Amino acid sequence: MDDQNRNLILATALSFLVILTWFILFPPEEQTPLPSAEEISTTGATPVADAPEGVVEQGAAPQVEAAPEAARLDIATSHLTGSISLQGGRIDDLLLATYRETLDPNSDLVRLLSPVGSNLAYYALYGWAPTAGMDPDMVPGPNTIWSVEAGETLTADSPVTLVWDNGEGLVFRRTMSVDEDYLFTISQSVENTTGESVAIAPYGLIARHGQPDSRPFFILHEGVVRMSDGELQEITYKNLPDMDPDPRGLGQSDIIEVSENGWIGFTDKYWMTTLVPEPGTAFRSTVRYNATSNIFQSETVMPTRTIGPGETVSAESQLFAGAKEWEIIREYETEGGIEGFLDSIDWGWFFFLTKPIFALLHWLNIYIGNMGWSIIVLTLIIKAVLLPLAYKSYVSMAKMKELQPEMEKLKEQAGDDRQKMQQGMMELYKKNKVNPASGCLPILMQIPIFFSLYKVIFVTIELRHAPWIGWIKDLSAPDPSSILNLFGLLPWGTPDQGSIFFIFSLGVLPIFLGISMWLQQKLNPAPTDATQKMIFAWMPWVFMFMLGSFASGLVLYWIANNTITFTQQYLIMRSHGHKPDVFGNILSGFKRDKKAAANSADAPKKGK
Repeated sequence: MDDQNRNLILATALSFLVILTWFILFPPEEQTPLPSAEEISTTGATPVADAPEGVVEQGAAPQVEAAPEAARLDIATSHLTGSISLQGGRIDDLLLATYRETLDPNSDLVRLLSPVGSNLAYYALYGWAPTAGMDPDMVPGPNTIWSVEAGETLTADSPVTLVWDNGEGLVFRRTMSVDEDYLFTISQSVENTTGESVAIAPYGLIARHGQPDSRPFFILHEGVVRMSDGELQEITYKNLPDMDPDPRGLGQSDIIEVSENGWIGFTDKYWMTTLVPEPGTAFRSTVRYNATSNIFQSETVMPTRTIGPGETVSAESQLFAGAKEWEIIREYETEGGIEGFLDSIDWGWFFFLTKPIFALLHWLNIYIGNMGWSIIVLTLIIKAVLLPLAYKSYVSMAKMKELQPEMEKLKEQAGDDRQKMQQGMMELYKKNKVNPASGCLPILMQIPIFFSLYKVIFVTIELRHAPWIGWIKDLSAPDPSSILNLFGLLPWGTPDQGSIFFIFSLGVLPIFLGISMWLQQKLNPAPTDATQKMIFAWMPWVFMFMLGSFASGLVLYWIANNTITFTQQYLIMRSHGHKPDVFGNILSGFKRDKKAAANSADAPKKGK
């Protein structure tokens, strides 16, 4: 086997490794859905997330009747719509005004937060935690009914202020504002009109009733995400029940004392809700899971404030609730001072590649205005960066081709003496300054780039529902066309992605991928070895089926990569005197196949 074919086999094996990593080594985890809030309720009352330590008695979870008739304040910005419940002052009804569930322009808006009593309730709650021995009724709780002191609708230009008087000398106010994107600012204050000092601590919490409906993927993190003094931590929903027992006996918890900067919340594939204490402020960061009430909870508790008679103390924090848009989150980090906030996007193990690759893709999209063409231009840039390695590889392959006659002579002279053969080969390489391994380096470089681009296309919201041309209206989804209905010419639909027949529902892009790989093979004559020939003959079509269910953006990248590689290799081989006969190789392949078939048919006759 010559070294050129050895490199081709290596490329094939490594490429298979890339694909099989997902299909075999890391299959999606099967998880049993956790019961919803309604399924665990037996009294007609709906459990509310446990408030931070001191707000409720140990072991007692506050209860609240689901009250859709409770008064609400509307939220209306260019990015958000929903309402705030005056029961607890909860931000519990939030939809993303610029995102819909499907490509249908009339489909529902994406719902991020849901009120208590709805399926999979999800909300943010703020308040003050009393110190030990203090009557919990002195502070507002999850069921407290607040009054509106100022404002009617929460917009980017008009905050709202809620007020609650405990009737015993403490007046609590909560002013909520929101920017044009996804960041709420919560300003809480307490006015002490009593004759004694009061010690309480401001807190914020996010609660999810039940695990969200989503398909788990190995390469995607969904669950708790938090930053604690520069250290990023991710905890999946599956692992939350394995945390240490909570000090109050309320399930499991994980507590970190943050000294300066941090944030904590829940992240989904494209959406996130995160508590962000004021930068430079110490706080207690807690993750909690209560199996009895089936509530996942993240919370921040600031240091205790002592409020003297006649004094007013305030505390401010922020809440991010929205889409994980790279540019917006980066601005909150660089301009808003939220340390490490860009890491809330799941960049994965190859973050040193995924971050710059996405930044470049995003920049290209700004100027081109189309993610599909941006992916093609990104591929051109990547190939240009790797061109010196590729050039060296192709030159080496061309020289190896020139040395083929001398290699054949060495084989004849060495006979069965493999050691003599290897020594002769090494001397031949050294004499002609050829490195047979140089062809492997570009292949090895492509693997982490492929993984990184797959990650970028899979997790970044900028690719969600991003169109390219014609029928490709979502680059984060597989090609919707299908050979089973002649790409829409026949009057029936295509199998669902969950169907076993979906793998045969090849779209236009996967077919072009197979053709591009097949043409790339035809730059060189087919190997004479029957096993190698069979592997190479099947390889493009196997990949075509395997990648048919991958995101269109990734398949588009691979097609562009194959096309550029073909062009580079063709031009470099011609520049070194070797003229690839692509059409000749195709025709000779057909002739050999025809001849092999004829010989196979004649074999029984000759046997007679």
